[in-house]
Amino acid sequence: MTHKHKGKAPTNKLNPLQPRNENAGGRAAAAERRIKPEIVVVTTALLGFISFWRAAAIVLCDLGSSAFYAGGIAEGAIGKAAPWFILSIMLFSYAVRAIYVESCSMFVRGGVYRVVKEAMGAPMAKFSVSALLFDYILTGPISAVSAGQYLVGLGNDTLKLFHFPAVLPPNLTAALVAILVTLYFWWKNVQGIEESSDKAMTIMKITTVMVVMILVWCGITLIIRGGKLPPFSLSVQPEALGWIRHAPSLSHLTWVIVLVGLGHSVLAMSGEETLAQVYREIGHPKLPNLQRTGLVIFAYSLVFTASVSFLAVMIIPDEMRKVYLDNLISGLAMNVVGPYTLRLFFQAFVVVVGFLILAGAVNTAIVGSNGVLNRISEDGILPSWFREPHQRYGTTYRMINMIALLQLLTIVVSRGNIDLLGQAYAFGVVWSFALKALAMLVLRFTEPGHQEWKVPGNLRIGRVEIPIGLGIITLVLFLIALVNLVSKDVSTISGLSFTVFCFIVLSISERIMRRRTTIHREMDEFALNRQEAALPAVVRCRPGSLLVPLRDYNNLTPLKRALETTETEQRDIVVMTSRLNRGPDVGERDLYNEHLFTEYEKYLFSQVVAMAEKEGKPVKLLVLPANDVFEGILQTAINLQCSEVMMGRSEKMSPDLQSKLLGNSWQKLSNAPKIGVVIVSADGREWRFELGPHAPRFRPEDIGQIHDLWLELSKEKGLDSLHHREVVAVAMQQLVEDLKHGKRGEIIAKLREIRKKTDSS
Repeated sequence: MTHKHKGKAPTNKLNPLQPRNENAGGRAAAAERRIKPEIVVVTTALLGFISFWRAAAIVLCDLGSSAFYAGGIAEGAIGKAAPWFILSIMLFSYAVRAIYVESCSMFVRGGVYRVVKEAMGAPMAKFSVSALLFDYILTGPISAVSAGQYLVGLGNDTLKLFHFPAVLPPNLTAALVAILVTLYFWWKNVQGIEESSDKAMTIMKITTVMVVMILVWCGITLIIRGGKLPPFSLSVQPEALGWIRHAPSLSHLTWVIVLVGLGHSVLAMSGEETLAQVYREIGHPKLPNLQRTGLVIFAYSLVFTASVSFLAVMIIPDEMRKVYLDNLISGLAMNVVGPYTLRLFFQAFVVVVGFLILAGAVNTAIVGSNGVLNRISEDGILPSWFREPHQRYGTTYRMINMIALLQLLTIVVSRGNIDLLGQAYAFGVVWSFALKALAMLVLRFTEPGHQEWKVPGNLRIGRVEIPIGLGIITLVLFLIALVNLVSKDVSTISGLSFTVFCFIVLSISERIMRRRTTIHREMDEFALNRQEAALPAVVRCRPGSLLVPLRDYNNLTPLKRALETTETEQRDIVVMTSRLNRGPDVGERDLYNEHLFTEYEKYLFSQVVAMAEKEGKPVKLLVLPANDVFEGILQTAINLQCSEVMMGRSEKMSPDLQSKLLGNSWQKLSNAPKIGVVIVSADGREWRFELGPHAPRFRPEDIGQIHDLWLELSKEKGLDSLHHREVVAVAMQQLVEDLKHGKRGEIIAKLREIRKKTDSS
């Protein structure tokens, strides 16, 4: 192994991968042979699996956001027949979702970029990812502006209750709200926002309460007032025809009008890419649970999105409905039977739920865009400069900054006009679907037999299988996409301009990256040892090792402390880093490609090796994929039989919260052994914790208090042989009794007071 040290020739340094007890001659020989440090690359991800219910909740938090604006946008373009087109799109979404199920069942798992690249090559992949980025960049603004429109609607209805003459300007106020929401999630993503299926489940439970209230209350309203289904008329507004209106021979064709109507309603099934993102986290049996997830998503979104559109036309008067097109569910809440104040409270509940889902979609857009940009950067299309982590938070902040800037610019240019955003957004949505479907169709012929599950409707003639079902879905998607090009001038101009510009930038960037033959940062070369799992025999570490998880090469304090305090003759140090499998383009195939050990990991481990050499102590190197940081760390520690984990202090949370999250992950693992955790801050402070049942760490004053109680009580008759542990046992039993018998609030208040004193000290 060689290193450059200010131009000097390398001296006889200890190879940090060689055993400590070898003689000097052995070390010199090892250095002379220039053995590359070995890194064990685990190719099986350490996943924290979730049920199909939780997977469906995560997808619905994204997909469900479209229910708040899709119906209003569609009706503004195609009139009162919009609910029928929304219903058609929701039924068709089941077929589109089948394409995602098939792609996830193949070896090319992942989102649009991964599948298109595998099927049709890099140029088409760059075009598809450009359309996908346009989709993501528009998802944030349209969701944020929609949230603002719902807030404005509630504000104006509240002002009306108090007979206040002022009215909030809808678009301007919505744009300001959207800017604030985008800035909030930009900062949270720079810090590194935590993703949680628990949050998604909570939001969907609240949303389900709202949906049930809407269905019941609107049902009662229809029983009392009566109502008619929307007319099924094949007529659209002239403006909705775009350039087609200048061609009378086409504008009156039934099939053209149907495709135009579907094109204006396609937003109702946006968010399907999230299904590819969540697939890897679904528990066993994987494919059946993925199909169940798809079925739950279909049923829920069909009832929610389609019902809102139908009920709005049936209940809200035509003139009044025009006022509520930008916040249609609020309009429903304000037009059911009941006193105005009660309806206003219902509207407030709708706004709260809508804000939760729509704001979450803004975050999903930033996370999804960041994931796609990371993938194309790792493919050598974008410079690795974009992936350099934030010095404090360790996130790819440059990509996040660029995404947020584009979203903010979109909000400003649109001025809060949700119809304008909807037209533009439709371009990214439908072309992403169309290119994905085309790629899957190509893969049916180029890689037959690799599918665990196929879209139904296949005709076999001899050895050739003709995918009729998949072909029809692809044809319909391309017809809608092509008609959208000529019926939505805003969508076509903005979408094509962005996509072509992005494609050109990516192509030029890729050529520049290929011409770079030198690496500016000095990095070691590593021998990659690919293994299915991290086991002691594979990593060559002894039981009781110290695990040091690292991700940010700007913060190697835990490793420095581990090297300073560990005698490696008796105990091995294992340095691990994990590749988080998140984002819409995460897939099984990625684990066998260059994405597991990129230039970033190479530079990180170069710093680790340099520090180990400086201390003259060996370390074991490990990189593995995981979809949860804490579960990945603990599962690795258990697999390697480590007795302790030494990690850096998070910039986002306190050491106590870090240990609590680790403890939560520990609780999920069956028969997990006791593990010690040491958290080290950048300034060298330490916090020590134990995972699992363990003796508490008493402060001197606590021990003194227990001893004083023991002295006092042991004087009582019959207690002369009392033990300290029995004093503590009685105190715990009394605490249990007090919690059961009405003193819980008092106890919680005392505990909070003690925590405050502990934190302040």
